[in-house]
Order: sequence, then C-alpha cells, then structure tokens
Amino acid sequence: MTGIFKANNPYNTFLLFVYGLLLKLPMFLHPVIPLPQQTDGFLFKVLLNQLQKIGENIPVIYPIITFLLLYTQAITFNKLVSEQKLMQRSNYLTAMSYLLITSLFKEWNILSAALVINTLLVWVWARMSSLYNNKNAQASLFNIGMVIGISTFFYFPSIAFAALIVFGLIVTRPFRITEWLIALLGIITPYYFLIVYVFLTDRWKGYKFPGVAISYPKFNQSGWALMAIIIVLFASVVGLFFINQNFRRQLVQTRKSWNLVYLYLLVAISIPFINATHTFQYWILCAIPLSVFIACAFMYPTKKWFVLSLHWLIVAFVIAFAYFGK
Repeated sequence: MTGIFKANNPYNTFLLFVYGLLLKLPMFLHPVIPLPQQTDGFLFKVLLNQLQKIGENIPVIYPIITFLLLYTQAITFNKLVSEQKLMQRSNYLTAMSYLLITSLFKEWNILSAALVINTLLVWVWARMSSLYNNKNAQASLFNIGMVIGISTFFYFPSIAFAALIVFGLIVTRPFRITEWLIALLGIITPYYFLIVYVFLTDRWKGYKFPGVAISYPKFNQSGWALMAIIIVLFASVVGLFFINQNFRRQLVQTRKSWNLVYLYLLVAISIPFINATHTFQYWILCAIPLSVFIACAFMYPTKKWFVLSLHWLIVAFVIAFAYFGK
C-alpha cells in the first residue's frame, strides 16, 4: 500500500477515498451525534442546530460530513506539501498518513469544531509558506488574519494560531510594521462585523463573548489510547530523523516551510491547554503537521520491511481498536 501511494499517480486520489472508507467504516456503522462543548464558537453551534433535524432521522449524516472533511483536508494538505517540495518527490503519503492516524482515535472521527477549522488552518499554513518573496504579501496577510478570526467563531482557542502569523513573519519576511498591523487588522475585522450585527439585531444584552481558560488537558486514558499515542510518537520520531538528515540539502524556501510546520505543531499542542473542556477531540489539530512527519517515515527508509511493518502495524491497531477497544 505504501508503495502505491509513493507514486504521484492521479488515480491515487480515488484509491485514497477507498482506503479512507475502509479505515473509517466503523464510524458509519455506529454514528455518533456530536454535542457542543463549552469552548465551541457560535458558528459551530449554529451548524449543529441546522443539522439536528436531519441528524435525528438520518444520523449517518454526521460521519458522512466528518469523512468528507477528513478526506478533503488530507488531499489538500498533501497537494500543498508537494507544492512546497517538503519531500524529495511528490507523492500521496501525507494524505495516506493523515487518514491513517486520524483513524487511531475515535474522538477524531466525530464532527467537532476543531475538525472544521482544520480545513481553514491548512489554508493558513499554505499562505504563510508562500509569503517568502511574495510581492502582494499585505493582501495575503490580511486574508490570513481574517481566516484566523473566522476560525475563532467555530472554536475560540484557535486564536492561538495568531502566533503562527508572528512566527511566520519572523521566519519568512524582513520586519515591516505595516505588515504586522495589516495581519492584526485582518484578525479584528470579523469581530467588527460581529459587533455590528449584534448591535443592529439588538442582541447585545444576551450575547457573551467567548473566553479561554488555562487548564491541564485531561481525557480518558485507556490502554488503547495510550498505545495509539505511542505508535504515533514513534512514527513521528522516525520521520523527524529522516527529515533532519535531508534538511541541509533542501532549498532555503523549503527549510522555511518546514520551520512553519514545526511552529504549526507547537501551536496545535498548546491549544488544549487553553481549553476549559477535557476531551481528546481538540488534539486533532496536531494531526496535520504530524501526518507529514509520518509520511517521511514511510518515504525515506531504504528497508522495505520496516515501512511495510510500520504501516500494517498501524492498520492492524486501527482495526483492533475499532472493534475491540473501549
């Protein structure tokens, strides 16, 4: 399977669709109706309210939407990885890895606010990576800021990804105060329109702006979940080893893109610590950067038995966890 997705074959897009369906079949067999969490934004709550009537009669609508989000995120991020030349040649291993590791945790196969904004954050990472030598950087920065501002309407702690703009500007651009202010203006703009809407519709008294709460992230740490975490960490460390070996051979632009991936992961790891709820759903924000690390673990090793063993070990664990895990 890894040999198939190592090739840059357009038919792999369809094969990935089938691959993802087989991995995530249990979520279609046992649909889970998502519940809004304390830190979820009003747009996500509106989305759940709109789906409620359909979901009561056809609960499978939730896993269908979840799968489509995961699949499109996998394909989109894979394309961006190829465009940024993060690996030696174009392939579909990043998309495969994303679908694979998101199948390891049941919470990552439930419609959530974090899953929705993953789509927006993939776009943010792509635009940040293209800032290097971008002659129209101010427009891009404003759009990036706006998307981050809008993402907070789905899940407010995602405001932490504003740090990605700060670090991204330091890494990719010489210091220009106007660019920093424009990015800040982009973040503020959605809130300006929100305040205008709340004021004009006379909902000011009943509206509460979301907040954050610093807390230690907790979740039900079953033996299966701990094993899944160990597998993901092991594959990621293997991938990081090969990334480090090839890092100096890459172009300056590619190195900057890799630095943004690392920064993306650091911000994603920090998100659950500013989240007042205790659920593993929000760790899915880490799945995007981890998928490219794990893709390198499938790409670079010269010993085929290691790559095949790693892949089928994860697949076997996904199947065992889905049908026997609690």
